[in-house]
Amino acid sequence: MMDIQRINTYDDNRFSHTALQQHGCFFVDGAPYEVEIISDYEAVVCGENQAVYTELINEFRFYAPHITRFYGKGGQMIKEYPRVQRLTLHLDQVQPSQFLVDADKITAISAFIQKPQDIIIQVLPHENRFISLDGHTRLYYAVMKGWEYVRAVVETSDNWVYKFVAEAQNRGVYTPKDMALVSHAEYEEQWLRFCDDIFAGG
Repeated sequence: MMDIQRINTYDDNRFSHTALQQHGCFFVDGAPYEVEIISDYEAVVCGENQAVYTELINEFRFYAPHITRFYGKGGQMIKEYPRVQRLTLHLDQVQPSQFLVDADKITAISAFIQKPQDIIIQVLPHENRFISLDGHTRLYYAVMKGWEYVRAVVETSDNWVYKFVAEAQNRGVYTPKDMALVSHAEYEEQWLRFCDDIFAGG
């Protein structure tokens, strides 16, 4: 079975700075691969063994389902999926499933998010609003920039997301502006510990 590991740091000289900032870097069976987003629906894939590209793309699309067209480094088409419908949501329509934001991640995304249309998140319809399944850093960045609208694609989720929403609301987080910006160290300690407790049944 193929071993695919996503890289979640921003400092690794085995990868390009741009792909690291986009969280598009992976190790596949120990070898480095990159998926660099070049538009709101396109990306370029690079890495030694093209035979692993399809599985790598599938893994990447778990995090970015709105990217539907993939090219090789030479510009050749590798894979194309049906375009995904995008919604435009006011920030007040979005219920976060997270309550903390990592300051280091804000710095990273500020390098490639220039306008509200650059923000595309995954959401789950719920009680006439939408639960954000990912993209909380981008949502908070929109708050910081004074943007009112972001784009979204509808996805499904397991029931665990409702535990995250309940905890967010318990902490007074009902919209992206209610989330708390913390240092990377605080985020690692508080948020990751909370996630571990949830998935361990704590």
